[in-house]
Amino acid sequence: MVAGALFALGAQAAIFPDQIGAFQKGELKTIGIPDQGLYSEYGLDTTEQAAYASPDGKFMASAWRFRDSTGAMAMFEARRPPGATRTDTTKLAVQTSDGVIFAYGNYVFQLTGSLPLAADLEQVYAKLPKLEQSPLPPLVTDLPVDGLIPNSERYVLGPASLDRFFPGMAPSMAAFHLGAEAQVGKYQTAKGLLTLAIFNYPTPNMARERYQEFQKIEGAVARRVGSLVAITIAPPDADAAERVLSKVKYETNLTWNEKVPQNEIKGTAKLIIDIFIFSGLLVGLCLIAGLLYGGARVFARRMNRGEDPDAMITLHLGGK
Repeated sequence: MVAGALFALGAQAAIFPDQIGAFQKGELKTIGIPDQGLYSEYGLDTTEQAAYASPDGKFMASAWRFRDSTGAMAMFEARRPPGATRTDTTKLAVQTSDGVIFAYGNYVFQLTGSLPLAADLEQVYAKLPKLEQSPLPPLVTDLPVDGLIPNSERYVLGPASLDRFFPGMAPSMAAFHLGAEAQVGKYQTAKGLLTLAIFNYPTPNMARERYQEFQKIEGAVARRVGSLVAITIAPPDADAAERVLSKVKYETNLTWNEKVPQNEIKGTAKLIIDIFIFSGLLVGLCLIAGLLYGGARVFARRMNRGEDPDAMITLHLGGK
């Protein structure tokens, strides 16, 4: 029932245009949801799949829209096949044996077949409905790169993704109610695969409390760095686990969301003009105050018949 509603909504959303470059849009198809719990946790909003054809070839275009960019990034990581290679289609994009998979804002796209030109795809991006392009969480770059198996990264947002990608930990132990998120990656060691998870918590104090709880897990090796807690459970090589954990770094990231002026030159010119106007007002107020004070002195002399009320009094004591 839920999946059917998503498919119907996807058809109404009109994610793909009628034409992409020389390719004409054909029939719409249904996208299956193999793991409803995971897709829902990542914030799946709608889907759409369409076939495109031109005299020179054809391709299939699939799209998944999520509530935000983090959910799309998480699904992009989950959909990448192990043998995919990096491509520059977007910031998050890989080339597969039959096409490309990439994320753009809160969308994940998969194109298979004779791919359209990059310039033609730019026109698709410009008309995407409900596009959201918030910054990705810094946690996605915190996994140590030495020994990391390509395309093994997975993002954890709740109990469903935790169960899929780091099953050795209970959701209550991860404490998602505190706002926790995690990045999981697999490492090749001399004695086998090692799975590392880095959890991010809102404050270092929360991370410290979770670190103490993580240490209670049988076979766990954990390390806290700032608001991050890195953990591996039952690693095949204890020494390798220590080496990987020691490379986890923590950097404070401060993000200031502020509306940027559309034209900085106009903004600077307006500031200079405002300064001149304010300076002119101050000069004018000073002139007015001086005139008032001078007029008050003249008026006071006339009222005292020419005598200066502020004149110095002399006692003439020199001859005494």
